[in-house]
Amino acid sequence: MNNIKTSFSVKDLENLSGIKAHTIRIWEKRYSIFSPDRNENNIRSYDSEDLLKLLNITFLNNFGYKISKISSLSDEDMNSLVKQIYSDKNSSSLAISSLKYAMFNFDTKLFHETYDKLIEIKSFEEIFYEVFIPLLDEIGMLWQTSTLKPIHEHFISSLIKQKLYSAIEQTHQKNNYCRKKVFVLYLPMHEIHELGLVFVNYLLLNKGYNTLYLGESVPMKDLEDMKTYFDEVHFISYFTVQPLADDVDAYLNEFQETLLENTTNKFYVLGKQIEHVANKYEGITFYSGIQSLVLSL
Repeated sequence: MNNIKTSFSVKDLENLSGIKAHTIRIWEKRYSIFSPDRNENNIRSYDSEDLLKLLNITFLNNFGYKISKISSLSDEDMNSLVKQIYSDKNSSSLAISSLKYAMFNFDTKLFHETYDKLIEIKSFEEIFYEVFIPLLDEIGMLWQTSTLKPIHEHFISSLIKQKLYSAIEQTHQKNNYCRKKVFVLYLPMHEIHELGLVFVNYLLLNKGYNTLYLGESVPMKDLEDMKTYFDEVHFISYFTVQPLADDVDAYLNEFQETLLENTTNKFYVLGKQIEHVANKYEGITFYSGIQSLVLSL
């Protein structure tokens, strides 16, 4: 697959690398590290190769190499040095840079190559915590700065999801489950951000728990059927954008009345939509992150 060239502004480069636009311009002027195109208004425009070079420079700079030394390297020598440090340090930061580059160039081959290198030295769980979650957090910030388009997020999320489902399939093959207690994982109506919840499913399966993954946009009334099949249901959901902030309390009240009252059922909730929920609900527990949830079970 040929790289798909993408045009970046200096502000995009700042958002993607963490290097201030002012610093990028200084490096460009003093060390001639880039030769950007300019339009009739003298506005700089950078391509994907410029992005990759800046990500490599940032990586080396973070490992203590001075920009004066880095700028003297050829592109080939710079790439070799980055790969050497990556092998020596098992660095997650380079993997994140590679995945960002793969995302913006729709480069499936680079994604898989990066993942294959990681899985040689890390467990799947480590890869998700140390690489995928930080990458997804960065994607969230890039959304806010308009550096990222929806198609980029869909592309990288789909590839990560493929790895998750593959890991889940391997875990299914080695587990024996108890049907008395079950974890039911679902997303509320109009919530489609499921990567975090899929990962929770993987972690629970890996601990030997029985899980039912129902996926996105599940009506609450459909969850009532679970009470007829299982003695004890532990519901888990991830509120990323839904319910809306003004509707969260009403949703939780209804959930408590419909699915928890007069039962031993529990409800565990993650996601930014519960950050400002003030009320405490019997049988409902809020978690700030995936690790805290899984460690508590």
